[in-house]
Amino acid sequence: MRRLSTDMPNNDMQFYLRRQEEGLAKVQAKIAGQTKIHELRDDPLAASHAVRYESYLARLERFEKNTLYARDHFNQTDTYLRQGNDLMQRIREIAIQGANGIYTKEDMQYMAVEVNELLKELVSVSNALGPDGRQIFSGDKAFTEPFRIVEGTVQGGGEIMVVGVEYWGAGASRKTESTDGTYTTLDISGGEAFWAEKMQIFSGVDASEYRVTTAAAFYVDGEEITVNPGDTLEAIVAKINESPAPVKAYVDPETRGLSLEGTNAHLIRMEDRQDSRVLQDLGIIVANADVGAPNWNPSARVSGGSAFDMVLRLRDSLFRGDVDFIGSQGVGGIDLALNNMQSRLAEIGSRGERAEMTWKRLNEEIPNVTAALNREASLDFATAATDLGMFEFAHKAALQTAAKVLSPTLLDFLR
Repeated sequence: MRRLSTDMPNNDMQFYLRRQEEGLAKVQAKIAGQTKIHELRDDPLAASHAVRYESYLARLERFEKNTLYARDHFNQTDTYLRQGNDLMQRIREIAIQGANGIYTKEDMQYMAVEVNELLKELVSVSNALGPDGRQIFSGDKAFTEPFRIVEGTVQGGGEIMVVGVEYWGAGASRKTESTDGTYTTLDISGGEAFWAEKMQIFSGVDASEYRVTTAAAFYVDGEEITVNPGDTLEAIVAKINESPAPVKAYVDPETRGLSLEGTNAHLIRMEDRQDSRVLQDLGIIVANADVGAPNWNPSARVSGGSAFDMVLRLRDSLFRGDVDFIGSQGVGGIDLALNNMQSRLAEIGSRGERAEMTWKRLNEEIPNVTAALNREASLDFATAATDLGMFEFAHKAALQTAAKVLSPTLLDFLR
């Protein structure tokens, strides 16, 4: 007598039902994730493309945020620089009036008092804060007030007045990446925006016999310059001139020491690397000086003042009633400060325009990459809904068929 096992139909039916449920679960997972690639094996080629598109899209979105921040930062910087420019223009008007020679000494003292108040406002503008709480013109020292007022008495002034303005900020080396491998400098330091004259530094140390003994390095306006054992002063001068720093170096023919001159109006920043003392040995700076920037060696001769220095000279000459000085050096110093400030305004405007154009380009590129990503990985909901309905219908039909084929018998209850 032939015997047929009753487990075979049951096992076969369970196998096909599980496979049907697996297909239904995959469609449901794709709909929930809104992607047609639930597993890499669903479409390996599309998955590899999608990963690259997602990575590139994430970078583009990061670049867009960087560019928006840069654009806003440039707008803020431009606003405060324009305010500073307006203040300097008003100071220049007063200087022109004072140089006419038609005012009494008392009138010129009134002008000097107004210049003193405008100077205080100019310092306030230079110490402006951005919306993120950072100092706009302090460079890398984002939470340090860049300019500090020194008060004292002035000949002709009847009260405590500003006698000096010190720069305690740093250089501007903050950059943001706007596209792959392309960086934009964000800041203009106070030592650039509010300067007037080209600086000159003359060391008082005779370095004709100087030789570097160990490998070392120093920084000029943030640019690292490395020196090797045996390098002479002439070699150091050549390396400074070959660097991107806006400084020209030469050997002073009289003192045989290192001399430097800025190629534009800015505060020259010089610093030895922690393991080096080249600039100290050459008599340019001193170590651990308890002063703000810069920390020049007392024996070095330094010239080239800031916009505040020009205003102070003008104010003091108004108190003295020195018409000749006002008409020559007074107005000339203010003009130097204005020229530099307007040059920095043009620079900031150029950076802002570039940031605007970069932002527009990114906003055109992001939708294109998003469309390519959607083409590779996004789910066609119409097709997915049809597949889901088909799987649900097939699953119900399979369950109904199984119920008819595998109907329970008395033996099933006796087990």
